[in-house]
Amino acid sequence: MSGGLLVAGTTSDAGKSVVTAGICRWLVRQGVAVAPFKAQNMSLNSFVTREGAEIGRAQAMQAQACRIEPAALMNPVLLKPGSEQSSQVVLLGKPVGEMSARGYHGGRQQRLLGTVLDCLEQLRGTYDAVICEGAGSPAEINLRRTDIVNMGIARNAGLPVLVVGDIDRGGVFASFFGTVALLSPEDQECVAGYLVNKFRGDVSLLEPGLEMLEGLTGRRTYGVLPFRHGLGIDEEDGLRVSLRGTVRESAVAPPVGEDVLRVAVCAVPLMSNFTDVDALAAEPGVVVRFVDRPEELADADLVVVPGTRGTVRALEWLRERGLAGALARRAAEQRPVLGICGGFQILGEHIEDDVESRRGHVDGLGLLPVRVRFAREKTLTRPAGEALGEHVEGYEIHHGVADVLGGTPFLDGCRVGQTWGTHWHGSLESDGFRRAFLREVAAAAGRRFVPAPDTSFAALREEQLDRLGDLIEQHADTDALWRLIESGPPKGLPFVPPGAPA
Repeated sequence: MSGGLLVAGTTSDAGKSVVTAGICRWLVRQGVAVAPFKAQNMSLNSFVTREGAEIGRAQAMQAQACRIEPAALMNPVLLKPGSEQSSQVVLLGKPVGEMSARGYHGGRQQRLLGTVLDCLEQLRGTYDAVICEGAGSPAEINLRRTDIVNMGIARNAGLPVLVVGDIDRGGVFASFFGTVALLSPEDQECVAGYLVNKFRGDVSLLEPGLEMLEGLTGRRTYGVLPFRHGLGIDEEDGLRVSLRGTVRESAVAPPVGEDVLRVAVCAVPLMSNFTDVDALAAEPGVVVRFVDRPEELADADLVVVPGTRGTVRALEWLRERGLAGALARRAAEQRPVLGICGGFQILGEHIEDDVESRRGHVDGLGLLPVRVRFAREKTLTRPAGEALGEHVEGYEIHHGVADVLGGTPFLDGCRVGQTWGTHWHGSLESDGFRRAFLREVAAAAGRRFVPAPDTSFAALREEQLDRLGDLIEQHADTDALWRLIESGPPKGLPFVPPGAPA
């Protein structure tokens, strides 16, 4: 067995994903063979591995931090919300059906414990260290009985637990104390200590509080990570994206040409793989924002209709908001529109859906000569091809099968005028193609925008991952972290009352 560590959090979005990635990158730079693991992930941002398995996009990013290929073992259970009450369950990379939250927590989840422990064991038999990520908070006392991603897996696998808290939100000391104090004595034995995330200011002012926290709980703090902009790469949950004026973090460099290029992304319900637009935001002079009103499309040079877990629901939302009419006017005026995956399906003539929404025949926006039929089998592929004279790679995750009846071929989809549609996620990460596409958009929009000739999205991603590794190396007690990974939880950790209720 190799070493291991579970990175838990006081809340969702405390920074578990980026801390896990940072620890992975720090370890691999020390020559350690390391892999990421998240037993159960709820996310609308997913990725397709080379073997055709669907896993959380955050785990694919963490695998890149480890400099290894993503694999289904790294995220054996993926839940993709389809509504407030139900999710599609993806097991070992393949969908196995829809399930309500009550049904999942009522028995199915606990039966998966053996599966996730087996996946973890396989990874630990292959790598020197496995860095696991928890979900939400380990102190969800109403869900502890069926937990397979936090203390359930930590206790079964003998993993030390590091609890991450976002101090930028406030209340981090109470959150650390309360997290431990709500765990059972057996679970508390796994909790080694804390990691403060997103600290601003003078660390010496924080140290008295950290000392008091150690006195109260008998557990030390393993590091204080400073706040850094631009580290939220490959976020898990598209449901968190604000519908009002959210702006992707763009490159600081000014535009190469005379103009900037404005990109508006329709913030459709159940938006999935919104990371597709990160490559656009990485371009100097490209400004990306999420919008939900038709007037916000007026000054956009490109409008993106992104992927969604609810194609028919998103289509209705566009009509209710008046965005459907605005998109139709743009297409008629030959102003650029790009539909990706579910967004591509929405732009077509009609949809036959007896699988996702079970609404049967639904008219699309009619902007592309495409008819879509939803199949029960999900398409999970890693296609490659050529468009605009450039090599392109991507990945596909969809139930909808598109029958393209006309237009100019475009990445297995089509193009009519300045309206483009494809099922390929990730295509804009291909640098040559992205530049060629932006040149087309700029010309159609009448903008004197010039794509930077040397922007490499892969290199920028590597720089971000190295910044995460630097945070751990420079601001955490890495010697103590390695002892945890190698030896497990410290012995003799005290119980913090009251503990979990019976």
